[in-house]
Parts: sequence; structure tokens; C-alpha cells
Amino acid sequence: MKISVVGTGYVGLVTGTCFAETGNHVTCVDIDSKKVDLMKAGKVPIYEPGLNLLFERNTKAGRLDFTTSLEEGIKDSEIVFLALPTPPGEDGSADLKYILGVAEELGKILTDYKVIVDKSTVPVGTAEKVSEMLSKNADKSLFDVVSNPEFLREGVAVDDFLKPDRVVIGTSSTKAQNVMERLYKPFVRQGNPIIFMDERSAEMTKYAANSFLATKITFMNEIANLCEKVGANVDQVRIGIGSDTRIGKRFLFPGIGYGGSCFPKDVQALEKTANENDYDFSILKSVMSVNDKQKTKIVGQIKEHFKQDLEGKTLGLWGLAFKPNTDDIREAPALYIIQELLNLGVKIKSFDPEAMPNVQREFGNKITYCENQYDAIQNADALVICTEWSVFRTPDFDKVKTLLKEPTIFDGRNLYDLETMKKRGFYYQSIGRPTIKSV
Repeated sequence: MKISVVGTGYVGLVTGTCFAETGNHVTCVDIDSKKVDLMKAGKVPIYEPGLNLLFERNTKAGRLDFTTSLEEGIKDSEIVFLALPTPPGEDGSADLKYILGVAEELGKILTDYKVIVDKSTVPVGTAEKVSEMLSKNADKSLFDVVSNPEFLREGVAVDDFLKPDRVVIGTSSTKAQNVMERLYKPFVRQGNPIIFMDERSAEMTKYAANSFLATKITFMNEIANLCEKVGANVDQVRIGIGSDTRIGKRFLFPGIGYGGSCFPKDVQALEKTANENDYDFSILKSVMSVNDKQKTKIVGQIKEHFKQDLEGKTLGLWGLAFKPNTDDIREAPALYIIQELLNLGVKIKSFDPEAMPNVQREFGNKITYCENQYDAIQNADALVICTEWSVFRTPDFDKVKTLLKEPTIFDGRNLYDLETMKKRGFYYQSIGRPTIKSV
């Protein structure tokens, strides 16, 4: 099949590359000429494990092309995916200007039937708005608008796309349904479902899924905070409730809150949709409030340990991305922690395997960026862990102890075993677990 993908961010580039991997011809369209030139030169503009290999293979095979021209990009395509940003507006609602702007331009250049697919996360009713925008310049016989939300996890997005748990497609058109089913059949050979529904339900499904997962994370963070108060260990509580099949084991790890490009804006957008429809979605309000506080909870722990005097202290910070295996720093808890610590007069030495260039664009030279994790803690007063990269899970603890002024660790991701920390003589404070005070 011939496919166009408009927008080459995390979702768009993974989508285009993975469709090419199954033998389709894909043209990716982006208005950023520098980005397009970079991709034409064989370079991937984002960090996503496994994407480089597929990208290289499919560009060399001629199945993956790039252009800045929308007209050229969609010329021979049967399907046009809209994978454009939907940033939160000032009122929390998803900003649809990029999607609707492209839809208006598409309407001017359609000459034959195409399925127009909303791949971006969009509010309920967007498919209708896109259809209306297309209809301003194109006959309705030339298109069907389909909602096909993505369920990709950054860091494992390629695997998620090639082997999806499910594919959700919202359409009221039998013609469009047949086209989409043909496209996705190679991805569900093991029997995972392609679920067809109406467009509004598909749009709601995406927001409901992300908001539920954000709620699950936030609930565990609340439990962790209470565990600290009552002397319980959240690790044991997590195992105890995760073994209940009604609850499940995933998304029960407490920490310093969720971030990224999806959960924060999707929860906010769903709550905004509720407001617009005169419904008080109180759970989502609580989720957002708790998560905002959780992001900087570790700063309170650090202040208390140093008796409120952090002026001139140096802290080594491991992890800047919102999660491991990505360079994405959107709404990353580390950014909020850094800002609060800078406000308190702290000097910060940081290390992240992938995200440092992005953070440098945010903070400039206000913090130090180190070549490795051990440089970040040399002569530091304490280590602060913000992202659970694998490389941080089994460090040389003897080296850590030697490099730090005092063997003190604040762990926002509960990476280490309490008994190990006690035996090694660390002061170790994590989330929802007893503090080890061996120093």
C-alpha cells in the first residue's frame, strides 16, 4: 500500500518506519526542512531504541521517503496519517490548529479518494472537525476521516507498533474500514484484535486509557506517601496487591510522578472535555494535583536531611529524561527538581545517557553536564536519582561511596534494595520505603 504520514515526531516517524517495514511505501511529510534534509541524509532526528535499524533498512530499500511538500507527499497515497502535535492550550484543551490547518490544505489538493487518519491524540469530536475542514475545499466522496489512536510507549515504541496489544479504529465507513483492516492485518497475525468502533468512541478510548494509567500511578504514589507515615514498605504492598489479577502488576511502581508527552496533556485534555460538557471529573483533578506535588517531593526530603540549608551544596543528579530509553524531557520530573534546587542555591552536576542535549537547551549552563554517571557525583554532597536507566541499576557502590563527600542517596525511582544499602553503609532515602540511616 502507499501511505503518507504528515508529521515526523515520535509518533509519526515510528508509524511511517514501521509501515514501511511491512512492505508498504511510505512518504513522510514535515514542514521543517532541516529535519527533512537530516532524514534524507539517513539520520534519525529522535532517539528511540530499534528505530535506527528499521529506518536505515527501509530508506535504503526505497520504501521510506521524505518531503516538505504536502501535495507531493500525498500524491499517490491511499491513506494519509495525521501525526501532528496537539499541545495543551492555556486552558488545558488540546490545540488542534496544526491538524485542522493541514486538513484545510489537504482539501485543496485531493483529486482521488483517500482515507484521512487522525493518529494524533485528539479530543472527542475531532474527526468531525477534520471532516468539516476538508469539506470546505473537497467533495465528501474524496475522503473518509478515521480515528486510529496510538498506544506507543516511548522507549519500546517500535515493538509496540509491530506487535500491538490491540488496534483501535474509529470509522462509520465500510470502505475505510476495509482499507484499514488490510493495512493492519500483518501486525495482528498472532490474534490480537483490530477493534472497530465509531470515531468518537475511538477518540475517547485513547484519553481513557492514558488517564486510567496515570490514575493508577498516582494512586500508588499516594499509597507510598502514606506508607512513609505509617511505617509500611510500599514494595511489599505493591507485590501484595499486584498479584490480584483484577489489579495487575503493571504501573504500580511509585516514584516522583509521571511526565512525558502523553499522560500530562491527555489527563488535562480529558478533564477539560469534562468541563466543557458540565461534568465534574473530580478524580482527574486529584490525579493532576497529586502528580504536581509528587514531582518535587524528593526536594523536601533533601531539604529535611540538610536541615533546610542547601546554599552552596553540590548534588549529583542521575537521569533527566521523563523515563528511560528516550531523550524526551517533556514534563520530566527532573526539570522541576532541578529548578527548585537551583532556587535554593544548589549546584547541580548531571548525567543522562540521551537527554542532556535537550536539557542544555532548557537550562543552558546553569547546571553541569557530565560525561558519565561517576563524574556527576565526584565531590557531591549527595546523589539524586530521577530516571531509572538500566545503567544506574547496578553501579559500583564502592566507587559511589568514595566519590561522594558523604554516602548519601535520594532515590526517586526505588532502584536499590534496602538491605544492600544498609550493609554498604549508605544514608538511603527512597519513595514509600523505610529510610536507611547507616551513616
